Amino acid sequence: MNNRKPNRKNHTKSTPNTGNSRRSHKPAGKSGSHRPDARGKAGVFDKTAAREHGKPEKNVAKTYIVQEPAELLNFLVEHVSGMGRNSIKSALARGQVSVNGIPRTVYNFPLEQGQTVALSKEKITPEVPLTGLRILHEDEAIIVIHKDAGLLSVASAQEQEVTAYRQLTAHVRREHPYNRIFVLHRLDRDTSGVMMFAKSEAIQQEMQQAWKEVVYERTYIALVEGQVKKAAGTITSWLKESKTLKMYSSPYPNDGQHAVTHYKLLQANRHFSLLEVRLETGRKNQIRVHMEDIGHPIVGDKKYGSKAKSIGRLGLHARVLSFIHPVTGVLLRFESDIPKTFLNPFRE
Repeated sequence: MNNRKPNRKNHTKSTPNTGNSRRSHKPAGKSGSHRPDARGKAGVFDKTAAREHGKPEKNVAKTYIVQEPAELLNFLVEHVSGMGRNSIKSALARGQVSVNGIPRTVYNFPLEQGQTVALSKEKITPEVPLTGLRILHEDEAIIVIHKDAGLLSVASAQEQEVTAYRQLTAHVRREHPYNRIFVLHRLDRDTSGVMMFAKSEAIQQEMQQAWKEVVYERTYIALVEGQVKKAAGTITSWLKESKTLKMYSSPYPNDGQHAVTHYKLLQANRHFSLLEVRLETGRKNQIRVHMEDIGHPIVGDKKYGSKAKSIGRLGLHARVLSFIHPVTGVLLRFESDIPKTFLNPFRE
C-alpha cells in the first residue's frame, strides 16, 4: 500500500484520483536537482554529459507569426534581427527553417496569415507520423502513450520490427540526436492501452526502484469466455515460466513469483463476461494466466486456453494508469476508453 501523499496541484486533463487522501508522504523532489549540467565550461555543450544525464541542450527555435501574406525569404529578412540576407539564405538551404512545423527551403515559399515560421539552430527533422500509438502526455521526464493492439512495446536489438520504443526514440531525437527514452514497464503485443516511458536513465531507475510506492493504479479491462458468477474476486498464485516460454501457476506455495490479481464483474451473458481487473503485482502475462486459472480465458488468447470466436484481437486493454510524477510529485491519472469490440458481444 502506498504511504506517500502526492501533490495534487495541476492535474492533467485526466480525472484526478480522489481516493488516496489518507496516504501521507513528502512530495517527490525535483529529480534533476542533483544531476550535473550537460554544459561544460563557458557554456560549451558536453555531448558525453548529455548522454549520461539525459538532458541535452535543446534545439531552441525562434518563432514568428505571419501577419500578412509574404514570401518566406523576404519575411525572414524583415523579422530576424542579427542575420543578413545571405546568412538567412544559408539557414534555408541547411533546412533550419520550418513553416507550421514542416521544413521549407524555397526562398519564395508563399506564407499566409496565421502561419508560424520557426528558425532553428540546427537542421529541422520533420515529424514522422506515429504508427499504432498516440502520445497522451509528454514533459522533460516522461512520455505517456496509448498503444494499439498489435504493436510491440519493445523488441530485441536483432529484431527490426516497428515498436513503440523505436518510434518514440525517433520522436525525442528530433529535438536533439542524443536524446533517448527508457523502458519503465511493458504491454504485450496484443494488449492495447496506456503505458509510459522515462526520458532519462535516472528517472527510469528512480521510478522502477519505488514502483509500488509511485504507481497508484493499474486497471485493465478483460473480455473473457463464459459467464463469471462472482461479482468480484481475488486470484493469488506463484507464477513460473516453462521451457516453451509459457507462464503458469505453480501448484506449490513460494515456488515462483508471487502474483495477485483483483477483478470486478462489469457485465455478462451466457457466453462472455467483461471484467475490470486491477493488478496488485505486475508479473509477465499475469492476467492471462489468472483468467485461465479460474476457467475464463481471455477472448482470443489461444496461448492461454481461449476457444471462443475471436473478436479480431486479444480481449485485454490497459485502461487506467495513475502514478506520482517523479519530478513534480503531482498525482497523474490517464484513462483510455474501453474498445468498442469488447462491448459488441453484449449488444446482441
